[in-house]
Amino acid sequence: MMEELRVDMRELTPEEQAIYDRQAQLMFKLNRTMPRTEEYMGVLKELFEDRIGEGSYVAAPLGGAAMEKLVIGKHCFINSNLLAMSRGGITIGDNVQIAGNVQLLSNNHDPYDRQILTCKPIVIKDGAWIGAGATILSGVTIGKFAIVGAASVVTHDVGDYEVVVGSPARVIKTLDAEKFKEAVNE
Repeated sequence: MMEELRVDMRELTPEEQAIYDRQAQLMFKLNRTMPRTEEYMGVLKELFEDRIGEGSYVAAPLGGAAMEKLVIGKHCFINSNLLAMSRGGITIGDNVQIAGNVQLLSNNHDPYDRQILTCKPIVIKDGAWIGAGATILSGVTIGKFAIVGAASVVTHDVGDYEVVVGSPARVIKTLDAEKFKEAVNE
């Protein structure tokens, strides 16, 4: 079981607040810059620094928090309206496809003290495909080449090659691992 990190938002240092303010400004700028231009790609690089792999693209608009804890692998495509609440950490592997309006929620609020965030990492392994409008909750790992159906709410780990749908998401089938090329875009 993953260990839970608890963050008291009342105790942010001025340095941490400055980082989050800068990230909010960069997301605002990204969301208002012409897509697929040199300027857009520059803002994307400034926001993610070395945490976005070669050949990956994130379509605006983008929202979220603690973006320094979001890592995107190589050759990923993330469509518009991603909400990445990243305080617990979000790791996206290589060759991942994320459709529009997806929520990756690695943090939640303590039910008795809402200024306390309860955080666990989200891991999306290589080749996974997250359908439009899906929500992935804290502490969840999405397996290699797994598929999360549109509008699904994922509350538990999804195994390699599994296809899940629904709210809460449940496994409806397992894909044939032999049909996948392991080295996509290498």
